[in-house]
Amino acid sequence: MIGKTSSLYMAGLALLFTSYAHSDDSVSQDGVTVGAGGQYAPRYSGSDKMRLQPVPFLQARKGALFFDSQKGLGYDIQSDNGLYLEHTLGWGMGRADRDSDWRDGSDKLRGMGNIKASVNTALALGWSVTPWMVIEGKATLPVSDSQGVNYQTSLTFLPVQNKADTLAIQSAALFGDGRYMNTFYGVSGQQSSRTGYSRYNAPGGFYGVATTVTWGHQFDDHWGSAITAGYTWLGDHAADSPIVFRRDQVMGVMAITYTFRI
Repeated sequence: MIGKTSSLYMAGLALLFTSYAHSDDSVSQDGVTVGAGGQYAPRYSGSDKMRLQPVPFLQARKGALFFDSQKGLGYDIQSDNGLYLEHTLGWGMGRADRDSDWRDGSDKLRGMGNIKASVNTALALGWSVTPWMVIEGKATLPVSDSQGVNYQTSLTFLPVQNKADTLAIQSAALFGDGRYMNTFYGVSGQQSSRTGYSRYNAPGGFYGVATTVTWGHQFDDHWGSAITAGYTWLGDHAADSPIVFRRDQVMGVMAITYTFRI
């Protein structure tokens, strides 16, 4: 995870590549894809302010090994019956306690302190039930800083898959342990005295649902585009926090990509 809101910066585009690779292993995915686009999204999870942000994208794959600018460095193993395992080593940009152009943050968080950038590792186990439906469970654990563990279970539909167009619809239930929830949604006694926000001890468990719809279009063998619309609903464990000003959040991403085939 690159950051709670910034991690969405090309999530839809990564979803197209990942879901298509897991749903159809008859087509070689080897190659390098670079892209650039823009994202309109909340300043952080729970913010009522939006920002427009330029975002890059890079994905490279050779066999089971891959690098993804959202996920990090990793590998996946797929079986003939559709089951797959994916393991990555990535990073999270944390959160600033002021407005930021390159990571989550807002002036409304002044006094909360910064959440450090960290290295993390993620393990995902999924099943491509059919070429058009993928289910997955994923856990992301911190490596360099103890920020807690977050989990998600997702269901992805790919109703359109052809040479020119791919449509991916994903809905994910979001979970976090107590340390994770208090890192991103809790307010400690010291933070309360500095900010004026009431103290809040965020309980672990289910904290929201994130849904994205992504359309990818290939103009030719190299040039392509992607458009993503996303909606996130924060459950009570997160929404009851005094630093959450809006529990219903939307985002959008548009990008142009170029692929080099290996």
